[in-house]
Amino acid sequence: MLMASNAKWYVVHTYSGYENKVKANIEKTIENRGMQDLFFDISVPMEEVVEKKGDEQKVVSRKVYPGYVFVKMIMTDESWYVVRNTRGVTGFVGPGSKPVPLSEKEVDAMGVEKRVIKIDFELGDNVRITDGPLESFVGIVEEINEEKQKLRVKVSMFGRETPVDLEFHQVEPLD
Repeated sequence: MLMASNAKWYVVHTYSGYENKVKANIEKTIENRGMQDLFFDISVPMEEVVEKKGDEQKVVSRKVYPGYVFVKMIMTDESWYVVRNTRGVTGFVGPGSKPVPLSEKEVDAMGVEKRVIKIDFELGDNVRITDGPLESFVGIVEEINEEKQKLRVKVSMFGRETPVDLEFHQVEPLD
């Protein structure tokens, strides 16, 4: 039986500027052929950047990986065929003819999949840092940014209070 847990992220190379068209075409093919059980997500990661033109600043959306579309799917001959034969696709990223899925580490590092971490602490709570150079330090939560999954913790180092920016997964609440 096919299950979502068997699905992996694959990187598809496209003609530059065709990323959104490729995404739409794959989605349309999946729907037309009733293949929703093989495909779980199709992503063109975007980021907000501030562009300066003279004295004007404006926020624009920009592709994080131009020329690439990320597809979370269960690899079968049929799913491979659908993606490979979509207009604008030049191929899968990977050596040879067999597509290679991204590792969990790569998926995390590239920010392809948004993992929402629920936190059970608030401003003013004491937390222990569980990851990074300040591992095992204890600090006080000063700021929480749910959208970016980050927080600022005030840590006492060398006799002075120092604000440290961390991701949600790098801390745990103190009992």
